[in-house]
Formats: sequence, structure tokens, C-alpha cells
Amino acid sequence: MKEDYLVQLHLEGLPSRLKRLSDSLLYSTRDLYKSMNVAIEPNWNLVFRILKDYEELTITEIAEKLQFSHPAVIKITSKMKKNGYIISVADKKDKRKQILRLSDKAKTEMDYLESLWLTQVEVIKELFAESPNFMQELTEIENKIASLDYKQRVLNLMEQ
Repeated sequence: MKEDYLVQLHLEGLPSRLKRLSDSLLYSTRDLYKSMNVAIEPNWNLVFRILKDYEELTITEIAEKLQFSHPAVIKITSKMKKNGYIISVADKKDKRKQILRLSDKAKTEMDYLESLWLTQVEVIKELFAESPNFMQELTEIENKIASLDYKQRVLNLMEQ
């Protein structure tokens, strides 16, 4: 195996290693979908699933539930609308708000997409088989960062 400087950096290389892992999974998923003629993006499954579970939500509600930024959700849902997977209607009480729902096209393709996503989960289980507590530990780290973000933690240590 080639030398990996990020591994040598140990904890200092962690943010870059996490980004590299995330990018690798996302790009590989994008290639997988392309090779299978599945016309979706890797992160769309989150919106498919949440709209399937809740039937209809606003962009703000999706952003809150996924803990994504409002602009990130707008970007995802705009592409999904353009590709015919989402429909939006104006809220009857507040015309500025758009209510999002899965389109008939999305509902028709949902069984196939869900089988694909379940297969992907099986591969992820295999990849993380040696790390049975990974998800729990990841949640704990996310909770710590939610209570006091990384930037503030670094600034606090610099001030000591």
C-alpha cells in the first residue's frame, strides 16, 4: 500500500480523511447510479425518504429534519423538481411557502430505488463490520459539536 500522509498526521489529518471518505462514497455512488441508468444524485435518497415518510413538507421543514442548510435543500430539491421527482404547490395559508411532495414518477420508481438503497446499506455494513460502534460514536461526536462547535472549541483552547 502507498504511503498515506494523512494517516501519518493521525488526528491532524482527520478532517481531510473524513472528507476524502465522504467524497469517495459519493463519487462511487454517482458512478454506480450512472452505470445502472438511475437518473438521481447520491444525496437525493434523503429527500425521497423524508417525503415518503411525511408525504409533504416545506423546504424549511426538510432542512430542519435533515439538519442541512436551507440553500443545500433548495439545491437538492430544485434538481429533483427539474428531473420530475418532486412537485411543489403554494401553501394555502402562506403563498410564499412551497409544499413539496413526491411526484407520480418518484412513487413509481420508489420500490426499485429502495431496493438499491438497501443494497447500499448492506455494503456499508460490510465496510464497517470491524467498527460496530462507529455510528454511535459518530452521533456522540456530532452531539458534542452541536453543543459547542469546533471553531469555538479551538478558540477556547487558544485563549488559555
